[in-house]
Amino acid sequence: MAKFEIVMPKLGESIIEATITKWLKNEGDQVKEDDPVLEIATDKVDSEIPSPVEGILVKKLFQEGDVVPIGTVIALIDLGGEDTTPATSSGKATAEDATKPVAAPSAGKVKAAPVREKVPEPVAAEAPAAEATSTGRFYSPLIKNIAKQENIPLKELEQLTGTGAEGRLTKQDLLNYISTRGKAVKSPADKVTSPSIPVSGEDQVVAMDRIRQLISGHMVRSVQTSPHVTSIIETDMTRIVSWREKHKDAFLERENIKLTFTPLFIEAIAKAIRDYPQVNVSVDETNIIYHKNINIGMAVALPGYNLIVPVIKNADQKSLLGIIRDVTDLAERARSSRLKPDDIMGGTISITNLGSFGTITGTPIINQPQTAIVAVGSIKKRPVVIETPSGDAIVVRQMMFLSLTYDHRVIDGALAGQFLNKMSFYLENFDINQNL
Repeated sequence: MAKFEIVMPKLGESIIEATITKWLKNEGDQVKEDDPVLEIATDKVDSEIPSPVEGILVKKLFQEGDVVPIGTVIALIDLGGEDTTPATSSGKATAEDATKPVAAPSAGKVKAAPVREKVPEPVAAEAPAAEATSTGRFYSPLIKNIAKQENIPLKELEQLTGTGAEGRLTKQDLLNYISTRGKAVKSPADKVTSPSIPVSGEDQVVAMDRIRQLISGHMVRSVQTSPHVTSIIETDMTRIVSWREKHKDAFLERENIKLTFTPLFIEAIAKAIRDYPQVNVSVDETNIIYHKNINIGMAVALPGYNLIVPVIKNADQKSLLGIIRDVTDLAERARSSRLKPDDIMGGTISITNLGSFGTITGTPIINQPQTAIVAVGSIKKRPVVIETPSGDAIVVRQMMFLSLTYDHRVIDGALAGQFLNKMSFYLENFDINQNL
């Protein structure tokens, strides 16, 4: 009978493998076209893999928890009909039958005709480092091979600080470690051990879920990678608050979208980056990468007190209405676990809206490999002194603390202050006569 091979799809830039977290279909189950067959997870996002064809799931080639390289056949679908060269979800056929004609199946549907190319065999993990890590940290095949040759176990790799993108371990990092491995002898005082935590009978011990483990590892690596500094200024939001109050009800009725402050902050960030592009950078060892695109990550709180950072791509090229729609769409899909891998990739700077939860200000951790993150606090009425033609006066204004946490390797206090003041300028001088 004709078989169709479901292949682990490409899930985004730099992702070379994924973990099978759950099979949604069992062997022998009928599968319709576009039915979800399994759930997978990467270090970026969770996804469902649908079946491109209709048939019966006859073989699962991997188990839940297995880490599978991109392009590997993970399941077989029986289409019915004559026995032919297996078609694949990536449009490939096996090498032995590459020169044979492919018969059309007598039952089932296939979205595209198979292309006769060689399909790589499933690749088994060779080095200890190829196992799924407790922190979700990514290791390249080169790193895995070097670790295997040097007999470096996964547990040992997890302790090393990486200088690559998102805290990844680079070849040079590993070679530097190997050159000094076993030479330095730490005294008992230098040894870092986890403290013993007493647990009473009334305490509850709950294992971190996968997302929280990823966040935990990501945050620790960020602090180890970047020297964090935070600068804070105060911004008068009175004009924006008044404008929003005037338009929010009509906008909700017309667009069925709530008019929040976050899109206004994102617009101001994009404008300020145009004036100070030195903030929109990443560090690659001893090189500084100046990003042409302004892609702003937006921290979104998820159910269960986790978070994720989808990205507004090319924010400087969008109208305010376009940013509002993007923010709403990404936030809704983030909270319903419908983000795609590309939705959270490519960010060059991030923002976290602490004011949504009543926080006045904060010092967030940089989202590597970015070098800066903006935090906005709650907007509060406060008495402030302003200059008038007749002298100083104390008035009530809508005030907000605006902060920038930055990587002091490449961003200094002067640049951070200039960027914050420019962003504050755009917020305080917001055009209240514009319509959406």
